[in-house]
Amino acid sequence: MNYRYPDFLNRQPVPSPSLASQFQKRALGKSLESNWDRVKVLGDNKDYGHAGCVNALHWARDGEILLSAGDDRTVQIWRMDPTDISDDYPFMCKTVINTGHRANIFNTAMLPYSSRIATVAGDRQVRVFDVGQDHGNSAIGRNAQEYCTVHAKTHILKCHEDRVKRIATEESPDRFLTVSEDGTVRQHDLRVPHSCRSGCPAPLLQLSHELSALATSSFYCVVAGDSPYGYLFDRRFTGRDLQDERGSKAEGLTTCVRRFGRPNSRTGSRSYHEHITGARMSSENGHEVLLSYSADGVYLFSTLDDPETPSSSSIITQNSKRRRVSEEPEQASSSMSSENSMEIDDLMLQPETEESEEAEPDEEPHEFRPWVPVIRPQRRYAGARNVDTVKDVNFLGPHDEYVTSGSDDGNFFVWRKSTGSLHGVYEGDASVVNVIEGHPKLPLVAVSGIDHTVKLFAPVTRESVFSRMSIADSIMKGNLQHRNLRTIPRLDFITLLASVRASTQDEFDANTTSDCINQ
Repeated sequence: MNYRYPDFLNRQPVPSPSLASQFQKRALGKSLESNWDRVKVLGDNKDYGHAGCVNALHWARDGEILLSAGDDRTVQIWRMDPTDISDDYPFMCKTVINTGHRANIFNTAMLPYSSRIATVAGDRQVRVFDVGQDHGNSAIGRNAQEYCTVHAKTHILKCHEDRVKRIATEESPDRFLTVSEDGTVRQHDLRVPHSCRSGCPAPLLQLSHELSALATSSFYCVVAGDSPYGYLFDRRFTGRDLQDERGSKAEGLTTCVRRFGRPNSRTGSRSYHEHITGARMSSENGHEVLLSYSADGVYLFSTLDDPETPSSSSIITQNSKRRRVSEEPEQASSSMSSENSMEIDDLMLQPETEESEEAEPDEEPHEFRPWVPVIRPQRRYAGARNVDTVKDVNFLGPHDEYVTSGSDDGNFFVWRKSTGSLHGVYEGDASVVNVIEGHPKLPLVAVSGIDHTVKLFAPVTRESVFSRMSIADSIMKGNLQHRNLRTIPRLDFITLLASVRASTQDEFDANTTSDCINQ
C-alpha cells in the first residue's frame, strides 16, 4: 500500500522575536554555561511537601507556578513569594490538591489560559481540577485542603483501559492529549460531554503495544513505549477508516508517517531492553526529537532527516546528510580526560546489554507499521543509567541547546546538544532522578525522583557543592557496569504495587460509583 508522506520542509514562517526577547534568551543561555548548584529544596517542611516519590513536575503560567505530583496522589502548587526578601528562591506551597486517585500520579499539567489542572495516574483515570485563585492564596498546610480541593474537581475521565502515563497540552484551555499503556493516545475536549466506557470518542491513535511516552509539536505527535521505535504521527492526515467501518478494530484516527530507531535495533529477536521510557520534541525548532531507551542512552533525531526505506539492506545505515553515530565519541568526551573518556564512550556505544546464554529473548510482537520509513539518530548521549525506573528526557536552555536525563545513581546528566560533550553531572536525589524540568524564562531547573522533595538548581559563581564532574569518569564506568549486570527484566515495584491496589478496588467501584458523565 502506498502512502504519501508530508514535506517537513514546508513550514509556516515563524515571526521574528522582539529585540527584548532575543536579549533575554542570550542572557539566559550565557548564564546556563556556568557551573550549577542546588539552591533550594521544596517540601522539606513538615507543614507541606509530598509524602512519597515525586513523579511529575510542570512549570505553568510562564514559570510563575510549579506543579508537583507523585505517589501520595496529591498535586502541590508552588509559587514564588515576591515579598520574601530573605530568600533568593522564596517558593512556597500555596495549595495541595487531594486528587482522589487510587494509584500513583504519573503526570500533571495546567491547561493553558485557564486555572484547570489535569492529572493522570495508575488507576487508569484522568482527572481535572479547577483551582480558581487558590494558587494565589497564602501557604496552606496539607491538613487544611479538603474544602478547596473537593469542590475543585470538575471531570473524571475513564476512557483509558490501562495506566495513564503522560499529558500533552495544546493551545487551548479545553483540549489535551493523554497516552496510556493500553496502547492509545486520546484527545480530550472538556466542552464535549460523553458517558465514559460506553460513549467515549475513538482514540486519536492506537498501537499494538504498550505506550508510556508522548511528545507533541504543532501538528506532530511522537509516541513510544514497549517497542524499539518511536512513532511520528501527522495529525493533519485524517479521514475515513475502512477497518473501523467494516467492524474491525481501528488503529486510530491519524497516520504514522515516520519511525525513529537506533542503529543497533535488532530484528528477529527482541529482548526486554527494547523499551523507550521518555520522548520530547523541541519547542524551539519543532523538528528535533529525543528518545530515552531503557538500559541504553538518549538519542537525538530530526524529522528533517532523510529516512531509510524498509527495504534497506542494513538497519544500521545512517542518513546521508550527517555522520554516523559511531563517529561521535571524540566529541562526546571533550570535557573529560581523553584516555578514560574514550574508554567509556567506546563501551557505551556498544550494542545494548546482551542477555546471558541461559536467558531467552521475549517473543517478537507484531511490529506496528513496519513499512513506514525509519529515521536514524544524529547523536547519542551516554553516561546515565536508565534501568530501575522510568526516566524522562528533556531539552534545556532558551534554544534547547542542552539535553538532560536522570539516572539510577541519583544524579542527573546535562550534555551539550551540538557536540554530545558532558556539560554537568549533579546530585539531584538520594536514590534516583526521574524528572528534570527547566524554567521557561529563568536559569532555574527543577529536579525530582525517589525522594519526597523537589530540588532547584541554578548557575552559581561559587564552587558547586552538588556537582559531580570531578568524578564523572568513575560514575559513568559504574553506571555501565551496573547496566551490564542486568540480565532479567526490569520490575517497577512501586507502580506494580499501585496497579494491584487499583485492580482490587475495581469491583467496589463498580458497585458504588456509576460511570462518570463528563460535563
